[in-house]
Amino acid sequence: MPLIDRAESVLVVVDVQPGFFANAESDASAAAAVEQAMWLAAIARQLEIPAVVTEESPEREGPTDPRLLERLGPGVPVLTKPTFGLAECPEIVHEILATKRSTAVVMGFETDVCVSQSAIGLKDMGFRVAVVSDASYTHNTAQHEFGLRRMAQLGVEIVHAKGVAYEWMRTVDVGIATTQAVRKMGQTPHAPQAART
Repeated sequence: MPLIDRAESVLVVVDVQPGFFANAESDASAAAAVEQAMWLAAIARQLEIPAVVTEESPEREGPTDPRLLERLGPGVPVLTKPTFGLAECPEIVHEILATKRSTAVVMGFETDVCVSQSAIGLKDMGFRVAVVSDASYTHNTAQHEFGLRRMAQLGVEIVHAKGVAYEWMRTVDVGIATTQAVRKMGQTPHAPQAART
């Protein structure tokens, strides 16, 4: 499989909402996943990679983390999904298809439920799908690993934020210019991965 090309990518952000992580008392892995998601969102914006954001029951789980939306920039569609997987939601599928991109880079919450079902659904629709493991989260390491394994078994690529960002950037010049611009937005070059417990 070739490197992930930014010209073919759409960033799909699944349910990065406080209801899925705010109650995880001092859960460093949840905070680290949000930081990674914000960093990759900022990279995607600098590289003009389109994004689509989903929310599950925002009246119960809260809206998408506003820091993440700020990194994505104005005009990014934020759509509510009544199902765990986004492929069953025509409005969301329409927005993703409207980007005319063939690779869905997926990140969000929860790895073993909404991220997994969304990634598998997109794969079934014919997309090349890569899930960003360190920008995705669920309540414990075992569930996270089970979700990643399930997706990998079904042909979804498992990547990490720094890796996919540098595949998008490809050259030293683009890498330097992009990471400098992201630093000016207040994002570190890449957040360290917290140990999962």
